[in-house]
Amino acid sequence: MFGKFHSAIIFAGIIAVAAMAGCGKKADSSSQPANPDAVPIRIAFWGAVEEKEIITKTVTDWEKNNPNVKIVLEHIPSGSYTDKVLTEIAGGNPPDIIFCEVNIFVTFFYKDALLDLAPFLAEDKNFDIKDFFPEVVGRFSRDGKILCIPRDTAPFACIYYNKNIFDKFNMPYPKDDWDMNQFLAVSKKLTFDENGKHPDEEGFNEKKIKNYGFWGWTWQNFVYSYGGRVVDDVNKPTKCLLGEQAAIDGVQMFVDLSYKHFVSPKPDSLTNMGMNINQLFTMEKLAMFQSGIWETPNLRKIIGNKFAWDVAMFPKGPGGKRGFGTGGSGYAILKTCKYPKEAWEVVKCLAGSTGQEMLADTGLAQPANRKIAEGKFWAASPKAPLNKKMLNQAVQYVLYDPFHPLWREASDKYIGQQMDLIIHNNIPVKDGLEKIASKINAILEKK
Repeated sequence: MFGKFHSAIIFAGIIAVAAMAGCGKKADSSSQPANPDAVPIRIAFWGAVEEKEIITKTVTDWEKNNPNVKIVLEHIPSGSYTDKVLTEIAGGNPPDIIFCEVNIFVTFFYKDALLDLAPFLAEDKNFDIKDFFPEVVGRFSRDGKILCIPRDTAPFACIYYNKNIFDKFNMPYPKDDWDMNQFLAVSKKLTFDENGKHPDEEGFNEKKIKNYGFWGWTWQNFVYSYGGRVVDDVNKPTKCLLGEQAAIDGVQMFVDLSYKHFVSPKPDSLTNMGMNINQLFTMEKLAMFQSGIWETPNLRKIIGNKFAWDVAMFPKGPGGKRGFGTGGSGYAILKTCKYPKEAWEVVKCLAGSTGQEMLADTGLAQPANRKIAEGKFWAASPKAPLNKKMLNQAVQYVLYDPFHPLWREASDKYIGQQMDLIIHNNIPVKDGLEKIASKINAILEKK
């Protein structure tokens, strides 16, 4: 549901920076157990290098104490993951367990490919789904069935900020309860041209901006913060609401940050500068940017001790309204699995404490298990960003993409196309959103 300008950033974020991965298509065994009668369990997944290493270590250690199971890891490139797994299912050679992102999950649900895990949970006294954030559990549950065990959750709620730049202008660091007016005032104060002039100051030259105050890609956060919604009911969408005034006001604010207030680089400006947002931020030419927590490992590596940085929660909108788009992922067992009992034990390993703690420690992913998210590997971790614990509160405000079999296709075809025109200021926000709503409603009206 995003424009082409943002699609690479967003997709990489939702799938936990999968573009960083050096992926291979061939399946490889994580170990070679001595037991010739070991039950084979094949796992299809994608992920960045750090993620692959953590998964491999997790299952290898688990196998040492479970010689009756032979785990085979199938690492698939992120861009071809869904098609590859669906092809394997259709060809009669499916994996037993699949890694599911919250939107890819919808595709597999409507293919009726996923095994209900509720019976396993009911019988297993050592694994309590109540330990997990209910929002992501709810996304992976349908009609009383739990079809995927969450591993992580990923609200698009982070405002990354450079403390050094704030200090330079004697600005207090943003707090999680700040609002849109405060956010805009701060963004203006931290934006200046080559003569040191700020927006709204006489003589400010918007064509010669030296440092920007903010950049973000989640236009839907602005929709939610202004009281709007994408659809009437995320779980059973019947009407697109992007043509309503609250949504229009939110997206207008998003666009105005670049074309009216001049605090955010225009899409074409980024292209002309030949730099991406991470480069602008690490070079201290950008004070704040919005994304998900998955940016953390790269920032820790590149910034090091160059400057201090942290995160704050995305600001509240008028009337104190709040809402964030979100990602997240987990593990599901396919109905075609020949050894579901053994596969369940493997899923517990994959979505269990060890793997979630290791991912949390890298900063790559917020644990779906609340106990871990509230513990020493996340909320109490001394590693940057120190305020990542705020994401444990942000989870309650998340809104998932609509649960509809055609949503991803419709989003790419209609929302993405029109949003590209809107964010480039080529068409009025109202006209673009009303056109999106009209096209989407035609799809939702089909039975």
